[in-house]
Amino acid sequence: MRMTRLFASVLAATATVAATSAYAQDCKPKHEFTTAEKGFLTAGAVTFNPYSYIDSSGNVQGVDADILIEIATMECLQLKTLPTDAAAGIQTVVSGRADVSTGAWYRTKDRTRVVNLSAPLYLDQMAVYSKEGVTRADQLDGKTVGSVQGNLWVADLQKVFGENLKLYPTSVAMHQDLVAGRLDAAFDGYSTGVTAIKAGTLSGIKVKVIEADKRIGASKEAGQGTFPMNKKNEAFTAAIDDDIAELHKNGKIAEILVKHGLDASAAETGAPRLIQ
Repeated sequence: MRMTRLFASVLAATATVAATSAYAQDCKPKHEFTTAEKGFLTAGAVTFNPYSYIDSSGNVQGVDADILIEIATMECLQLKTLPTDAAAGIQTVVSGRADVSTGAWYRTKDRTRVVNLSAPLYLDQMAVYSKEGVTRADQLDGKTVGSVQGNLWVADLQKVFGENLKLYPTSVAMHQDLVAGRLDAAFDGYSTGVTAIKAGTLSGIKVKVIEADKRIGASKEAGQGTFPMNKKNEAFTAAIDDDIAELHKNGKIAEILVKHGLDASAAETGAPRLIQ
């Protein structure tokens, strides 16, 4: 009886393997291209929550990861994670160790010199942080506001708010002053606020996507997120762009954004553009 059960188990396991193999053989990729490792879509994963972060098993998670899983499925590939820091993210792609890099990279002119940039994935929207739920910059005229050094909108905010604008080295420092009441409002990325609220570090603060203001360029045209890719693999770039177009068309990218607490409107990227 034991042998019969064992034999039955072996048959069942063999059938499962055969079925899996048959499925793999039957899977027909949408495009033909090469990858860093055959059978895999390798992501050089940079941590920038909620777009990209590494879980306890060492796998990439977040918005970028979910988009890549959809692409990998269409192309009959498995998603593989190569954890890296931001400073080395682009280099993993240039060196050919990874096919793409995750982490809400902006489409910038400088980056096109060393890597290909995918079609826009989403907008990294500018937001207003306040206790009242302010959505317009003109509601804050004469108020003390803050932003983080290096953000796209800093130069415009300096013109609008002058000495009433305080700049911070990090979002964390700015958020602390806002919660403590030392700022009337702050300007930061919407995704950063969503993550901070989940972490419990923005108690009593509402984060709202900013309404368009002609004085602030980034309120009208937010930075577009992209996947950096190797310049030597044009077939791969073309395939990824085509897959991204399909994921926009079927609403999957908007669905993924909402899943991670972001606004579905961030999927409405508009035409591709580069930050100069």
